[in-house]
Amino acid sequence: MREKEFLRQRYCAILSYTGAILSLSGVLMFSPLLAILAYPQEVRHLWTFVIPAFTLGILGLFLWRFFRASLSSPLTTQEGGVIVLISWIVVILFSAWPIAEALNMDFSRAIFESVSGWTTTGLSVVDVITAGPIILLWRSTMQLAGGAGLAIIMMSAIVGPTGVGISSAEGRSDQLVPQVRQSARLVLIIYAGYALAGIVAYRLAGMDLFDAVNHSFAAVSTGGFSTRAESIGYWDSVAVEAVTLPLMLLGNLSFVTAWVLLQGNLRSFFRNGEVRLMAVMIPLSIAALFLFNCSRLYLLMGKALRVAVFETVTALTTTGFSTVSYEKWDPLAVLVLIMLMLIGGGTCSTAGGIKQFRIYMLWKLMVWEFRRPFLPRTAVMIRPVWEGNRQVFVEDARARQITVFVFLYLTTFLAGVMILCACGYSLRDSLFEFASAIGTVGLSTGVTSATMHDAALWAETIAMFLGRLEFIVIIVSILKMGRDTRRLLKAA
Repeated sequence: MREKEFLRQRYCAILSYTGAILSLSGVLMFSPLLAILAYPQEVRHLWTFVIPAFTLGILGLFLWRFFRASLSSPLTTQEGGVIVLISWIVVILFSAWPIAEALNMDFSRAIFESVSGWTTTGLSVVDVITAGPIILLWRSTMQLAGGAGLAIIMMSAIVGPTGVGISSAEGRSDQLVPQVRQSARLVLIIYAGYALAGIVAYRLAGMDLFDAVNHSFAAVSTGGFSTRAESIGYWDSVAVEAVTLPLMLLGNLSFVTAWVLLQGNLRSFFRNGEVRLMAVMIPLSIAALFLFNCSRLYLLMGKALRVAVFETVTALTTTGFSTVSYEKWDPLAVLVLIMLMLIGGGTCSTAGGIKQFRIYMLWKLMVWEFRRPFLPRTAVMIRPVWEGNRQVFVEDARARQITVFVFLYLTTFLAGVMILCACGYSLRDSLFEFASAIGTVGLSTGVTSATMHDAALWAETIAMFLGRLEFIVIIVSILKMGRDTRRLLKAA
């Protein structure tokens, strides 16, 4: 009976905190209605948003109040994982509701668009030419909120024994300051600062206010949704690209690394393994794209260099904006983009992919293993790396976690590629498209569309979700709920 009572108390707290996230997400769903002030014709979609937003808010408020429980200890990472998993699924379903209603779209494609938004992927099955401003703003708002993370939004607004369990489960284990709520608020302040600066910069670069807001939201969240079918290429502007590049790089940085940079601690910033990896990878990738592809396709040297720089950064940061089509690109250039999309952005950032710190760690582990045979048998190898603003020592447990994650990631990637190939897509397109989906990137060769095969659509939907919550959280959360259900049944 004690075990049953203990589990009841823990799951009451889980449902209560889930309710808090849902209620805040319901409030967020009202925000696209602001577009009605500038576009009165969009009033026809008023109830399309009000009904799901009100329903989600009431559901969340009910869970928050009815299941509220006092805990004797903070939530564990596993319990945080259950909250994150349930919250993301429910919020994604409700977010798809207005998309399906407003665009008369079947629910599976609306779910795809919702998942793409919340996971900050940017792959889209919506025709942005015919979609109204309120839907375009909702897509960008999902990406902005998804980049911050539902857990960060919740922890900045409420007080409770959440500890670091929820943020760790959502891939945000590092805190800017020791106090969790204060750290969450700092993250949101930094994030909002990026977005506001982006809006101002885009306006100065020549965008109208609506485009500036949407593209700033999508850039800092490394999301990539655009209001134009040609994405950033619509403007073909050096100024617009010059604004987009730093926004993508800032969104790519871990919030801890960004905090170090904002504090002016340049020494710690440049010691960071992710920063060093980018300092090598970006120039090499730009050179490869320029020499073997762009200089042949684009006659003007300036245009070729701009394309090489922009497409490298957008792929590595997993933003997904584009300035050109990849239809005529050389296979080597496409392979470079696939590799960059698989590697992805910074740990604890808005970006996806395997993450740069894991790649950096694998490199260091390989170097250490090559050195090991030349050391005395009694030597104790110390394995230090710089992460954020501190030096950490790599233990075998962490090395195992990284290798298991990379194995799961690449295995899922290969399985997804086979599914897309089985749907009739070429190997080139399948590799590119699934790397983009699982890395939450958003670049596309044209495979992802409203007419794509249903099996490919759901494969990419699941890949985006797995890529955002990083596999292990989802697997462990499902296993925990199954185990706890069995324990409750035995105790009954």
